[in-house]
Amino acid sequence: MKRGRVFLFSSIFTTALSAATTVFGIFVTNKLMYIKKKDDRFIYDREIKAQRFDEAWYKNCRKEEMLIDSPNGYQVKGVFLQPLDTKNTVIISHGVTENKMNSMKYARMYERLGFNTFVFDHRRHGESGGKTTSYGHYEKFDLQAVVQTVRSIIGDDAILGIHGESMGAATTLLYAGSIEDNADFYIADCAFSDFSKQVSHVIKKSTVLRTQLPVHLANIFLRIRDGYSIWDVSPKEAVSNIESPILFVHSLQDDFILPEMSEEMYEVKKGPKMFKKFEKGAHAQSFNDNPVEYEKTVKEFLEKYVFNQANLQSVSEET
Repeated sequence: MKRGRVFLFSSIFTTALSAATTVFGIFVTNKLMYIKKKDDRFIYDREIKAQRFDEAWYKNCRKEEMLIDSPNGYQVKGVFLQPLDTKNTVIISHGVTENKMNSMKYARMYERLGFNTFVFDHRRHGESGGKTTSYGHYEKFDLQAVVQTVRSIIGDDAILGIHGESMGAATTLLYAGSIEDNADFYIADCAFSDFSKQVSHVIKKSTVLRTQLPVHLANIFLRIRDGYSIWDVSPKEAVSNIESPILFVHSLQDDFILPEMSEEMYEVKKGPKMFKKFEKGAHAQSFNDNPVEYEKTVKEFLEKYVFNQANLQSVSEET
């Protein structure tokens, strides 16, 4: 009789534990896969109000809207902005919950620096397809399709850069370090170095949990539900394979993605690199709070590692 009761209680406990684990796993992965995005109208109004988006400029700017087929099975929506008579172009990769409207501020900066720009919506954001957000894992293949399309238009002789912010920066580094280093330079603004560390940081910051168990549980369910592991998303590992110049940017006040993550990747990067730390600015606010110094930093980076190298290569080919 006692043995029967023990077995019954054990079965109930095991079932309850399994159910709780399943509920928790689904809850956490839902938060990751279907993270709540900012409303498109909210982003538009915010950028207008902050005077980071010039509606009149955009209306009169020479541009081409494009739909690019993703190898993941949907279309990526982008806009090729061509205010200048140049082939030199920068692809701008926005952060999670944002859309291509958030990239317009950088488009104006690059116009002043002599570049046209291609802005696009990540999967499940803005006007692009895709059902889940994967923090760079699937997004890097979308970026590959974007790079190949833009490169086919501007040609191999043109300078091509990629500028990423937050998740877009992580995506940029994952693309360049694990698929193809097919750009002349990269700018990684407040990228996380390792997704497992980032998830752990967010859980510790927003809950009382202080163990790695939630991350491991989330990883199990993420593999089942979305086909990849949290540990697969590691920009820090990718950076060691990137030969082209990288400018790392991070605000010291960023408590969402810690500046130490950019420091880790800067140390790992071999070859040409720069690191700019801004005293002022929360997460992904370095440009917004320091526009003049930010542009000056990008110009310095380009003059040191991109324009000079392009001129040297041109002279070498002529001789």
